[in-house]
Amino acid sequence: MQLEIRPDPAEVGRARRWTRSRLAGCGIQADEPLAETLILLVSELVTNAVVHTGRPAVLRLSLSGVAVSEATVRLEVADRSGRAPVPRCPDDDATNGRGLALVDGLADRWGWSVDGAGKRIWCELDRCARPREAAGMCGGGVFGGGAAGFEGLAYEAV
Repeated sequence: MQLEIRPDPAEVGRARRWTRSRLAGCGIQADEPLAETLILLVSELVTNAVVHTGRPAVLRLSLSGVAVSEATVRLEVADRSGRAPVPRCPDDDATNGRGLALVDGLADRWGWSVDGAGKRIWCELDRCARPREAAGMCGGGVFGGGAAGFEGLAYEAV
C-alpha cells in the first residue's frame, strides 16, 4: 500500500487519514495503541519529508506476519532528497528538532537507506499481546539496542 505525497504541509493530515483507513482494513482499530503510535510516526516522517525536502514523497505501509495479532507493521517514507536524516538535541525552548528522537522512542526499529537519488526512512512496530514497555513496543527502540537501524545515519550535536 502506498500514497503519493505532494510537498505541501496539508498532505500530513491526508497521510494520517489514509493510514487510519489502511490499518482498519487490516483489522487494527483506530483506538488501539499500535494505531495511535503509527499515526504519530506517520505525522513525524511525512512532516519531515515535506518540510525538510520540499519535494514529493511516497508513504508506504506494510503488514507482515502469520497472524494480524502478531504482525509487524512497517512504515516507510521515500523522498527525492539525498540529505541524510539528522537527529538533533534541541534545547527546551526549541519549537522543532525532536521528530527523530520521537521515532526512536516509539518504534521497535528504524533506520534509513539511500534510495536512488533520494532516501527511504523506515520504522517498524511489532503488534503483540504484551503491554507496551517503557522503551518501545515489545522490546525497545534503536537507542535501546537495535543498532541495525543506524546504517548511514549522521548525528549533529547542537
